[in-house]
This record gives sequence, structure tokens and C-alpha cells, in this order.
Amino acid sequence: MKRTHHCNELRPAHIGRNATLSGWVHSRRDLGGLIFIDIRDREGRTQTVFDPSDLPKELFDRAAALRSECVVSVSGPVRTRPPGSNNPKIPTGEIEIAATSLEVLNMAAVLPFPVDDPEVAKTVNEELRLQYRYLDLRRPEMVRNLRLRSKVATASRVYFDAQGFLDVETPTLFKSTPEGAREFLVPSRMHPGKFYALPQSPQQFKQILMVGGVEKYFQMARCYRDEDLRADRQPEFTQIDLEMSFIEREDIYTLIEGLLKQIWKTALDRDIPTPFPRLSFQEALNRYGIDKPDTRYGLELADFTGEFRASAFKIFSGAIAAGGVIKVLNAKGLADATQGQIETMTEYAKSLGAKGLAYIKVEKGEWKSPIVRFFSEAEKAALAQRLKIEEGDLILFAADQWLTACEILGKIRGYCADVLKSSGKLIIDPNRFDFLWVVDFPLLALDKEQNRWYSSHHPFTAPVAEDIPLLSTDPKKVRGQHYDIVVNGVELGGGSIRIHQPELQKLVFEQVLQIPPEMVQARFGYLLEAFRYGAPPHGGIALGFDRLIAILCGAPSIRDVIAFPKTAKGADLMTDSPAGVEARQLRDLYLEVKVAKKD
Repeated sequence: MKRTHHCNELRPAHIGRNATLSGWVHSRRDLGGLIFIDIRDREGRTQTVFDPSDLPKELFDRAAALRSECVVSVSGPVRTRPPGSNNPKIPTGEIEIAATSLEVLNMAAVLPFPVDDPEVAKTVNEELRLQYRYLDLRRPEMVRNLRLRSKVATASRVYFDAQGFLDVETPTLFKSTPEGAREFLVPSRMHPGKFYALPQSPQQFKQILMVGGVEKYFQMARCYRDEDLRADRQPEFTQIDLEMSFIEREDIYTLIEGLLKQIWKTALDRDIPTPFPRLSFQEALNRYGIDKPDTRYGLELADFTGEFRASAFKIFSGAIAAGGVIKVLNAKGLADATQGQIETMTEYAKSLGAKGLAYIKVEKGEWKSPIVRFFSEAEKAALAQRLKIEEGDLILFAADQWLTACEILGKIRGYCADVLKSSGKLIIDPNRFDFLWVVDFPLLALDKEQNRWYSSHHPFTAPVAEDIPLLSTDPKKVRGQHYDIVVNGVELGGGSIRIHQPELQKLVFEQVLQIPPEMVQARFGYLLEAFRYGAPPHGGIALGFDRLIAILCGAPSIRDVIAFPKTAKGADLMTDSPAGVEARQLRDLYLEVKVAKKD
């Protein structure tokens, strides 16, 4: 009984024809002696009718015995539904099939949770959904997500092919480079005591492809990081990875804006305006307190260092004297924040090193706060004028070193926006997408505990040309040719122009990052050797494909757009992995496992 149509295909134009549908029993209803069975496949669903007056008893009884999710094939003529029984909610709602035959391809056990009611499915525990992922994938929402994912992947490949890129697969068994994120290690049976690592990214291979003259490389790359998980992170993930030779940053901006324009048109039929705005790292922190700001709403930070330099409030003036700044945020309309919400904000501040959180509530015409009595009239006037303070506002302060003060209020800004949204005081159009490039990142960051510099992005990022002399004299001022693409507060991806001169790369490794020469040779010798044979100037970027699809689908977690994701603890509940292995397997790999006993 080969199917003639899928379950979202039949229309009034097919009335009078015989059709065969195959799929799952979406629902079964017994009404007035008739049995109505909706058949569903990934495309949609169609109603079929079993009339006992027209069918052998054995066939009718077989239909009556069906339950949800049994796999069946039904044949019969297409006819119009009786007057008043149309279903406008589905495209096939004007027709039905008068069943003349039924083949039960597989019976289904009672399901652990329903898949035919989207509202009920939302209440199902996520761990149960992941344990029975094959059932969860039958839900129309999941099918829609996977369909959109496939369309976007195809659109990306078509786009890069038109731009002259070669789709090149790079190895997934690589060399360990432990200075980055934690890696998954793979023991080698043929090389006892040695290990591969699953790649965190194809970074070094794609740079070597540039040395090899490929010029334009692209890949839907699988990457792996053994890190703690959250809503936008998985131990294995996909990224749109690319690299180009003989380019500058502007070429990357134009290329990626064109890609995202095509993706949004393909996925949502939306035309997004280009070029995207650009924001320096410093301006992003100064205005929003974060390097991936959501610019769909205001709540911008303001700097009051000058106004409070000689303040009688010693916490502020003392912070400034120590080289710090005073950053202020007006959370408009949030003076009614509960004590619990204030405590949450205070904990955010403390988690970033602050001793507490100073704030003012503007209620009933008064500024309510113990710190106000220390402010001069000029200081209060400056706050009122620049922040446009009104009744119902909540004024929040951070007094610390510049980066810390910005980050404190940046984290609190995001929390305040969530509170305002939940109360209806801040309304953001869900169909609005604010893209921007964040550029001019510092090349290096200081690890205070180890008193050494580390790469803000990765050690292959090229410094801005005019800043190269500062590498040896004032590293903190060196800007990197790094760029991030951000939309609605989500970092879609990041990249950079790379170092292509072996001498400069060696200097960054050994003198700036203080990696011993023998370790540089052991970990990166092959890359430095490749650069000696004529490496072109090159750069690239990687976009988080799972994050991208989650944004397009409006999904709260990337787990909802991945066919078989892991839990927050990195477990696959469906296959019960990771799992132990047999002693023989360990012996073949020359390994012995020792697990500390739990108290």
C-alpha cells in the first residue's frame, strides 16, 4: 500500500480520486457509529472516516482497536466533508478520505506523554522528553524546528557556493591544545599512552587551508567542548565556519551581512536592513555594560565619575581616587521592585566583586535611600537632569574599576529588563531583530591570579597594525582585529583577522602569552612551520548554528532545535550515555580507570 500523497497534500481539487496515506494515528474519535481517524506525518494531517455500513466487520474492528501513534496505511476516495464539519485550523480541513482499506503497520504502546496536544506537551518534564526523544520529535513544533534548520543549512551552502567558497571537511580527531576550553580526549589504541582531542573548532586547520591556497573555505563544522552546560551551550555543537585569504575586516562584515540577509529571508521571509551598526567594545561596555548588548530597549548606563570626584560620599570619591569610575543606571518604572528583586540585584553585584549595591527609589516625590543625604545639590541636580529622573524610577550605582563597574550594571540591566517585561512595563516586538557588530576588542586580558596575559579571543588573532609596538611596552592597550556579530543580546558568532607572519605569531606565543618555547614548538610547531612557506593574509568567523536556529524558531533553548541534545549535565537520557565500558576495551587502550569514592 504505497502512499500516494502526504498528509498535508489533499485539497478539494482531489475530490473523487483514490488516495493512500501512511503515517501515525494522531487521534481517533467514535461518533454516532462512525470512526474518525486523523492520520499524521511530518507534513500535516488528514481526516479519514470508517463507516461500518460500507466496510467488512473485520476492517472496522481493526480501526476501532487503534490507539494514538499506531502506524497505519489507509486508502479510499477523497470526498468533501459534510456541511458544518470543516476544520479551518488545518489545510486539509475541507476534505476527508472515506476509508476502504486499512493496514496496521505497527501498533503503539501507551505513550509516556501526549504528542498530539501542544499545550499538554509544554508541561511535560524536559528530562522525560529527552528520554523519549523519538516521541518528542513527532510533535509539530519539533518537526518545524528541524525543517527550518535544514532549510537554513541549505541556504547557507547555496550562498557560500555562489560566493566561490569550497566546502572542506576538516578532521575531528585532532591534537590537544589545552590552553583553550576543556577538551574531550580520545585515547589511541595504536599509539599507547597518547591521545587525540575532539576539536573545539577547526581554527588551525582552516588557517592551514589558507596556506594551502584554498583561499575561501566553508564548513558546517561539528565542534566539541567539555564545559559546563546552559541553555545556549552543548558539549557537541555545529557552527558555520569559514576563512578567506587576502581580505580585511570590511570583507567579513559584508559577507556575513549578506548571509544573514539571505537566511532571514529564507526562514522568516523578512528583509533585514544592512549594513549593520558597529559598536566598539569600549562603547558597548560604557553604554550597556556587556559586549553583546540587546539594543531593542534603552536602560543605558551613564558615567558620573566627574560629578562625584569630590563627593562627600566617600565610597564614590574613594573608588574614583583608586582609579575607578561611577556608573549609573536608571531602571525607569522599577521603583516598585520587591525586596527579593533588590536582593537578587545585590547578589549579582557581589558575584562580580562589589561589596553591595547602592540604589535610590523615587516614590511619592521623594528620593528614598540612605546615600542621598551625602549628595550635594549639584550632584542631585546632575543625576536628575542627565538621567531624566521621574516618579517611579529606580536609580542603581556601581563604584569600581571601569570594567567591573560596567559589568555589574550590565548584568543588572538585563535582569531589570526581564522584570519590566514580565510586568508589562517593557514591551519588545518578538519579530524585531537588532543586529550589530562589536569591534575593537582588547587583544589581551590580564589573569590577576597568575599575573600573566591571556588572549581575549584566541592566540591567532592579529593585533591592529599600529598597536603592534605596544605588545612589548603596554599590552593592555593593544586592540585585536576581532569582531563579534550580535542580535538581540545574543552573540551569534565571532572571528578575527589572523596573524599570518611566523615571527609575530612566535612573539605572541612566547613573549606576550609567556608560553615556553618548547611548549610552543610541541603544540604549534606545525603551524609556525607552515607560515614559513608563504602564508597569505587571512581571516574568518564562526557562527553558532544552533543559537542561530533557536533565534529563528523563537526557542528558549538550543536543545529544542537539535535532534538529539544532551541534558544540562551532558547526558543522553535516551541511550543512557555516557556509560561504562568493558575491561577488555580499557586494556586495549592501555587505560586504567580510578574513580574517587563518594562520601
